[in-house]
Amino acid sequence: MYFAGVDIGSTMTKTVLMDTNGKVLSAIKGPTGPEHRQLANEVMEAALEQAGLQLEDISYVVATGYGRLNVPFADRQITELTCHARGVSSLFPNVRTAIDIGGQDAKCMKINNGKLLNFAMNDKCAAGTGRFLEVIAATLGIKLEDLGDISLKSAKKVEISNLCTIFAQQEVVARLSEGEKPEDIIAGLHDALASRVAALARRLKIEPDVVLTGGVAKNVGIIRAMKENLGCELLIPEDPLLTGAMGAAILAKELSSEAIAKGEPVSTKPRRLEKATFFH
Repeated sequence: MYFAGVDIGSTMTKTVLMDTNGKVLSAIKGPTGPEHRQLANEVMEAALEQAGLQLEDISYVVATGYGRLNVPFADRQITELTCHARGVSSLFPNVRTAIDIGGQDAKCMKINNGKLLNFAMNDKCAAGTGRFLEVIAATLGIKLEDLGDISLKSAKKVEISNLCTIFAQQEVVARLSEGEKPEDIIAGLHDALASRVAALARRLKIEPDVVLTGGVAKNVGIIRAMKENLGCELLIPEDPLLTGAMGAAILAKELSSEAIAKGEPVSTKPRRLEKATFFH
């Protein structure tokens, strides 16, 4: 039997296919656009091709993320918080605190044995998110993926007093005009973002093991700044973008087993992919 998790996030859409033993058979990522339904079909098609499977082979599909209601072939929709908790716990069984910094929000979760106990979330403002870094990178004329390495060259952190994205842009331009180095400005921005997210995490009382996920967890400068602001070590998944989709696939496997134990049909959802074009 095979299971799928589809995570339509604000910035990236991810799909994980898993077998009965919990082995990941394929994992696909693509940028989230306005057509959630079309992209869901596309990433699933790519994941199936990578695994050498057909959609009819998939026993159960769980959708999660902002666009979870737009996955036409999903058997069930489950919140990203629950799926992240399961996905992170599958990689780090002793996790008690998980911090996910995504494109449009930051989430802090208290977890025990894979169960979500409590959470705090910043989803009203771009401050403390990947979008904030994206805007600042464009202002500096630097590739987003280069921010982390550049910040490690800093000899000092330029204090950025405003985390509102628009005002932070203006402050960055002002600091450049004053002769501050880009690496020092970026280090200051990383510290400001990490300070905001750390304050969110402290509302839940931070307990180790602490895991950092989300696209921003690929930024080595953010990792360093988060360690300094939290005062503890961080565990980082090999691919920090996939924990939500992985958790959704795990839950798909468990829900399928529950249905079988009850003598109920595993899935009654029609299996059909619509025409898609994103990855061609």
